[in-house]
Amino acid sequence: MLAHNPDTCILWVDAHADINTPKTTDLGNLHGCPLSFVMGLDSDSYPKEFSWVPQLLKANKIAYIGLRDVDEGEKRILKENNIAAFSMYHVDKYGIGKVIDMALDKINPNRDCPIHLSYDVDAIDPSFVPATGTRVEGGLTLREGLFVAEAVAETGLLSSLDIVETNPLLGENDNHVLDTVSAACAIGRCALGQTLL
Repeated sequence: MLAHNPDTCILWVDAHADINTPKTTDLGNLHGCPLSFVMGLDSDSYPKEFSWVPQLLKANKIAYIGLRDVDEGEKRILKENNIAAFSMYHVDKYGIGKVIDMALDKINPNRDCPIHLSYDVDAIDPSFVPATGTRVEGGLTLREGLFVAEAVAETGLLSSLDIVETNPLLGENDNHVLDTVSAACAIGRCALGQTLL
């Protein structure tokens, strides 16, 4: 996507920043490092298996929405690189509509660049999406979560989308699985333009 169109901006909706580097991760989980790899942060610390990853993402082209479980090293990376990051505090303070506008103002001020929406369902509170890997209380409501996708669709700029971390094996019962899968499908439909009316 970035190799094809380097002006693409990324709206990263997630409870977690996923921007640790191998040097900053407390637990050594590389699944918490994907953004640092594509940004080339601390590239000297990468395992050789990741040397193929192109370093194409610029810090001014990504904005986070829904953060609430961010490691200290990630907080430092976000600040040092002046990355637009909106936590649940911002959603509570300003409302989801204003937060989306602020995020897009940072990464796509003229609303003329393609948008990639990367959506981890754990951005939504686990009371709505319980069958996910790293649940964190205090997330977006399901309605707020769908509004993010609707707002991106309204821009007419969505060029690509991923919806991740829906894991039916982690549901404690059939309702957990159904709720989570239904939410993920609804996110996709909204991002692709489905409206309430």
